[in-house]
Amino acid sequence: MPLINKLRSRNVAPSSDLALLRTVLTAFFAVDGFMFAGWVVRIPDIKEQTGASASSLGLALLCVSAGAVVTMLFTGRLCQRHGSHLVTVICAVLLSLSITLPPHAHSVPALGAVLLLFGAAYGGINVAFNSAAVDLVTVLRRPIMPSFHAAFSLGGMLGAGLGALLAGSLSPSWHLLLLGVVGLLVTAVAGRALLRLPPARAVDGGIRVDGAAGVDALNHAVVQQSHPAPTRPAGPRARRLVIVFGLIACCTAYGEGALADWGALHLREDLNASAGAAAVGYSCFALAMTVGRLSGTTLLERLGRSRTVVAGGALAAAGMLLGALAPAFWVALIGFAVAGLGLANLFPVAVERAGALAGPHGVAVASTLGYGGMLLGPPAIGFMADWFSLPTALTSVAALAGLAALIGAVAGRAESRTPA
Repeated sequence: MPLINKLRSRNVAPSSDLALLRTVLTAFFAVDGFMFAGWVVRIPDIKEQTGASASSLGLALLCVSAGAVVTMLFTGRLCQRHGSHLVTVICAVLLSLSITLPPHAHSVPALGAVLLLFGAAYGGINVAFNSAAVDLVTVLRRPIMPSFHAAFSLGGMLGAGLGALLAGSLSPSWHLLLLGVVGLLVTAVAGRALLRLPPARAVDGGIRVDGAAGVDALNHAVVQQSHPAPTRPAGPRARRLVIVFGLIACCTAYGEGALADWGALHLREDLNASAGAAAVGYSCFALAMTVGRLSGTTLLERLGRSRTVVAGGALAAAGMLLGALAPAFWVALIGFAVAGLGLANLFPVAVERAGALAGPHGVAVASTLGYGGMLLGPPAIGFMADWFSLPTALTSVAALAGLAALIGAVAGRAESRTPA
C-alpha cells in the first residue's frame, strides 16, 4: 500500500506498460507496411489482369485515395470517442480482409470498388495508430516517432521481399490471401494486448493512464484516472502551423506512394527488369527508409527537427531525380535508396509536431494531408505518365521533396516564434 500511495501521489504509469504499448504499436505499424508493400508489388499483375491502361489504373488507384481520405476525416473523432486502440484493432481486421479482394476484380470498375474498401481501412488504421503513437511520444518526451515509422518501412521491405520471391511462383490471389492471414494473426495477438492497455497521457509533469482498466493498473502499482485532462485549444498560429506540417507530410508521402505504386512498373517497363527484380526496387527504397528512421531519434536530437527536414528533403530530391532518369537498373536502385534515406524522417516529424501543437486534431489533420498525398500521388503519376512518360512523371517526386525542404525551413522559423 505505501508504494501504491506513493505512485498515486506522483501520478506515474509503470514503465512496463509503456514498453508493452510501444511494442504493440510497433507491431501494427510493421504489419501495415508489410501488407501495403505486398499489395503494391503485385500491381503490375493486377494491371495485366484487368487490361487497364496507365490512366485507367490511375483512376482505380484514386479509389484507394478516396476511401482513405474520407475515412480519415472522421477517424479522429472516432478515436476521441471510442479510443485510438479500439479503432486501430477494428481497422486492422478490415485491412486484412480487404487486401484479399483485388485479385478477384477483372475489370477497372470492379477493381476501383474493392480498392475503395481497402483504402478506407488503410486510412483509418493510419490515423488511429499515429494518434496512439503521438500520445506515447508526449509521455516519454523523446522524439521516438521515427522508430514507429521505421517499423512500417521494415514491414514494407519484408513484404516487398516476399513479393519478389513469390512473384514467379504464386498467383496474386494466393499471395494476397497469405498477407490477409498474416494480418489477422498479428491483430489477434497484438490487438488483444492493445485493447487491455489504456492510452497514456502526460498530466501536470507526471503520467496518467486513461481508460477503464483501473483494477489491472492498481495491480501494477499505478494510479488509474478515468477522465482525460482537458486539451488546451490551439491558437491561430498553432493551427496554421498544423496545416504547414500537414503540407510537409503531403509532399513527402506523395513520394512514398509514387514509388510504392509505380516504382516496380518503372523498373519493369522502362528498364526491362524481371518481375522479381522490379519488386527488389521497392525493397531497396523501404530498406533505406528503415535505416533512416532507425537512426531518426539520434538525428533529431543532434540536428533538430528543422535541419533534419531541410536536409532530408534535399537528399530525397537528388535521389529521386537519379532514380527516375537513370539509364540502367542498378543506377535506379541507388536513386531509390538515396530517396528513401532523404524521405525517412520527414513524415514522422510532421505528424509528431502537428500532434504536439494541436493534440488529436492536429494528428488527424496532418495524417489526412499526409496520407492524402501518399494516395493521391499514384493516380497523378498515372495521368502524367500517359501525357509524357513514366520517368518524367516520377520527377514530380523530386520537385515535391524539394518543396518540403523549403517549407520545413520556413516552418522551423515560424514554430520558434510560436508560444508554447
